[in-house]
Amino acid sequence: MGYESPEGGAGLRRHLRDGGDRPGHRLRFGSGAAGIERLEASLTGEGFATHRHDTYAIGMTLRGVQTFRYRGEPRHCLPGEWHVLHPDEPHDGVAGTDEGFGYRIIYLDPSLVQEALGGAPLPFVADPVIGRRDADPALAACLRDIDEPLDEAGRLTLTLRVVHMLVRHSSARDSSVRHSSAGSTVRPGVRAPLALEALARVRDLIADDPTVRHTLAEFEQIAGLDRWTVARQFRVAFGTSPTRFRTMRQLDLARRLLRGGVPLAGAAQLAGFADQAHMSRMFKRAYGLTPAKWTAALA
Repeated sequence: MGYESPEGGAGLRRHLRDGGDRPGHRLRFGSGAAGIERLEASLTGEGFATHRHDTYAIGMTLRGVQTFRYRGEPRHCLPGEWHVLHPDEPHDGVAGTDEGFGYRIIYLDPSLVQEALGGAPLPFVADPVIGRRDADPALAACLRDIDEPLDEAGRLTLTLRVVHMLVRHSSARDSSVRHSSAGSTVRPGVRAPLALEALARVRDLIADDPTVRHTLAEFEQIAGLDRWTVARQFRVAFGTSPTRFRTMRQLDLARRLLRGGVPLAGAAQLAGFADQAHMSRMFKRAYGLTPAKWTAALA
């Protein structure tokens, strides 16, 4: 099945590198920016194990049939269709046919969504598959050439286009209160009184050196909030808990080290994990692959 883009004939599919008939995973990172990653992936055979990441994941299937379980239900994403995954929502990914599947995807930091929305609760898209007719053609352009550098203007434009899609398809359009399985709440028309500046200080403290395990007392001191408020509002603001946010930043560091050729054991130590086995467990929970398979899949 081919996908004919409304903006350029064969559109995105012609840019997808054929993964061939060989079983396995093919991953290729494009150009990104602060809070943004763009990835091209092909999969044949073994799928991604159940995992969850702390970013929004907005991707388009370009080849084959992508199937995944999300919020307890099987989903199918065909060529030209988009999938939208909320931070911290568990999901897997397998090919629906023997030919495998290919896609391109944008990973967007929830803090950028917060900035674009002026501090409103994060939008939650309950139905993760968006049809071709309901997708924004301008957003597809952000995936057409993932190797083109993103300057500050491009970063802002991409963020606003993603936020537009999230808000347009969000369950916040419904009259009822919705909950993600991760525990964050979307209250239509109600703006949560989030202490964003205080929460950002906690977030920055963790991100500045994720190898350090900070205490709850430190969070209280830097935020000027009690620990319960920090924990509750941090999840609403950024889509995950402070503990998991730290783990994901450790994994970001580990991925950079692995891409730079650092051995698994060394990457685990430098990223602040207890040992290689600890890093491998956390890695698979976040990306659906072990560090060894992820490294082998890199183009």
